[in-house]
Parts: sequence; C-alpha cells; structure tokens
Amino acid sequence: MTTLDETAPAAETAVPVAPTADRPLRRELGVANLLSHGFLLFWGAVTVLPLVWMFISAFKSNGEILSDPWGLPETLRFDNFVRAWTGANIGRYFLNSLIVVAGSVSLTMLMGATAAYVFARYEFRGRQFVYYLFVGGLMFPVFLALVPLFFVVRNAGLFGTWTGLILVYAAYSLPFTVFFLTAFFRTLPTSVAEAALVDGCGHFRLFFQVMLPMARPGLISVAIFNFLSHWNQFLLPQVLMQGDEDKWVLAQGLFALSVSQGYAGDYARLFAGLTIAVLPVLAVYVIFQRQVQSGLTAGQLK
Repeated sequence: MTTLDETAPAAETAVPVAPTADRPLRRELGVANLLSHGFLLFWGAVTVLPLVWMFISAFKSNGEILSDPWGLPETLRFDNFVRAWTGANIGRYFLNSLIVVAGSVSLTMLMGATAAYVFARYEFRGRQFVYYLFVGGLMFPVFLALVPLFFVVRNAGLFGTWTGLILVYAAYSLPFTVFFLTAFFRTLPTSVAEAALVDGCGHFRLFFQVMLPMARPGLISVAIFNFLSHWNQFLLPQVLMQGDEDKWVLAQGLFALSVSQGYAGDYARLFAGLTIAVLPVLAVYVIFQRQVQSGLTAGQLK
C-alpha cells in the first residue's frame, strides 16, 4: 500500500490579491485639482479685473465713467494722462519716488548683501545672536514704531527730507534682505571661494568680484521685492514727509489727488494718475518674473 508523504511540500495555491483602489484616489485628486485651479482662477479674476477696470476708466470722460462705468470708452482720451502728469503734479511725484526708491534699494542691497555674506561665510563669536537680531525685525510691523520713529527722524534733522525717508526704507527692508540672502549665500560652493583665496584674492575682492556675481539670481529677486515694497509704501511717507509738497512721493500725491478730484468730480484724471502709478509695478513683474522665480528656486536646486 502506498502512503502519502507527509513531508512533501503542499501544492501552491493562488491567493487572490485585492485590486488596488486607485479609482477613488484618482477621483479625489481630480476634485482637489479642480478646487485648487478654481480658487486660483477666482483669485486671479479678483486681482486682475479691478486693474483692467481702472485702466479702461483712465481713457474715459467723466460723463462716461458716471453713466456707463463698465462699458468701453467711445474714444481713447490720452489727455487724461497729460492732465494728471502736469496738472496734478503726478510727474513730479513720480520722479521723486524714483529718486527715493533708487537710493533706498541701492543702500538696502549693499548693506544687506554685505551682512548676509558675513553671516553665511564667517564664524565669529555672537554671530547667531546678531543674525537673530536682524531677523527679529521681521516680527515688528511698521505702524508699531511710527511714534518713536517720528521723534528719532525729527531729532536727527531728517524730517521731511529724502535722506531720512531713504534711511528708514533701508532699515525696514534689511531684515528680509539679510534673511533671504544669508540662506542664498550658504548654497554657493565653498570650493570657489577657497580657490580664489589660494590665488591671492583678498576678502574684499572675493566678495565683490566672485561671490556677488555668483549670487546674482538671489540679488535680483530681493531687489525686485524691495523695489515693489518701497514703491507701494504709503504709511511712512505720510508720517515722515509732511510739509513741502515738492518733495512728496507718488503715494502722497495720489492720496491728495484722490481727495481733491473726488470732490471735484474729475474721476478721469484720478484713474489716469492711478494707472501711471501702477504701470512701473506691472512692468517689473512682467520683465523680471523669470528672474524672481529662478532666484527663489536657486537655493533649493543647489
């Protein structure tokens, strides 16, 4: 009689595998993408439509603005811009803003890049403490220090001057500039700096001729952010630039224009002045958008 071998391996049986539930996951991802894209479209419409309406209204007459605010102008009235540039002194305020912003951005970038490079590349006692003092300035909003800032600027003899406004702009932009550029300088290769020092390059030349050109994407990004912040600043000029109207910046001129033209009913000149003020910001966004993106992602890619 033959017997079954108990030690023989049992026949393999196929175990059914539960199908992966990828369809519900795909459906959830599709709903999430739809909601995110819908929110972005809604946010874009909320941001762009007021600008488009302002730009169209700048070419209308006052009668067209009041009777048909959402319609297109019958003819393009470029004289609105001429009246805003000359009659409302927008041209003078525009040039004043260019002077102030150019000085403040240049000073901010020079001081911020120098401090950030030292924090990122050199070891010394108290480095972290001083760095956190700079970064701690990000926690304090502008309006929190308006009263002491007013007395400091006035006692320094800089009240109502472009120099005082430039220094204040630079001081409030330094925390973000140092914070951003410190992280960016740390991503740069150390071997290049060491090779330059071995070849006899001093620390001064190393910073200006080697490290700054390598940090160009980050510098451009921070400079653009500072330009937009200084150009759109409203509260500081209102507090520190009182008095002589010839020294007013664009934000002050637009505020005075909105008050005067609102009572006078000359809305066409008001919209033309607003358009003139917005055009530099839009131009910077359009021209330098790739540089901003490359500067923001360069630290992650490296």
